[in-house]
Amino acid sequence: MTQPTHDEAHGGALGTRLNWLRAAVLGANDGIVSTAGLVVGVAGATDDRSALLTAGLAGLLAGSLSMAAGEYVSVSTQRDSERAALAMEKRELREQPEAELEELVDLLAARGLSRDVAREAAEQLTRRDALRAHARVELGIDPDELANPWHAAWASLLAFTVGASLPLLAMVLPPAGLRLAFTVCCVLGALVLTGWSSARLGAAPPGRAVLRNVTGGALAMAVTYAAGSLLDVAGV
Repeated sequence: MTQPTHDEAHGGALGTRLNWLRAAVLGANDGIVSTAGLVVGVAGATDDRSALLTAGLAGLLAGSLSMAAGEYVSVSTQRDSERAALAMEKRELREQPEAELEELVDLLAARGLSRDVAREAAEQLTRRDALRAHARVELGIDPDELANPWHAAWASLLAFTVGASLPLLAMVLPPAGLRLAFTVCCVLGALVLTGWSSARLGAAPPGRAVLRNVTGGALAMAVTYAAGSLLDVAGV
């Protein structure tokens, strides 16, 4: 029988890591792809370094703040829902403790315990901390690990900024003749890295994650470059 290793994440530790990972990877990928699409699109219309820098910086600032605000609002809503569910459970435990005990017995029995063992476990859990027991078994919430909107917001902001900085610097630092090719190579390499890292940290196969990242990034750059080139040809 395979035994769990010490570096395996369990319970709240895994949930916390996955929440952080989700926000950070989403922020980094969005920063890389959106800013790369922006500067590559502008590069299709002009090779002026100041125009490229202005567009890239504007995209970086707008995107990072938008990501942070979006994560804050989203996770705040999640936390409010968790708190409301805990408050309702606390009220039900106060007003109808016997019914809540039977509900806990049913939930534990549904997970494979015999009825007698489920009742004994439910009674012990209720004596120890009834609200925590119902929160974890019934609601799937750890009262000590509620979603933190500030953590998610900062993770998204920093990750987006780091991700967006790469295509911006890759576009404005090299000579004009090398900018596009250098940027595309850097972006695709970064997307391989973020796809592989996210898959490995989440204990998932990396192949599909890398393919999704690279395909999406390449498509975004191709479309925006074509749009910029058409605008240049049209004299807009």
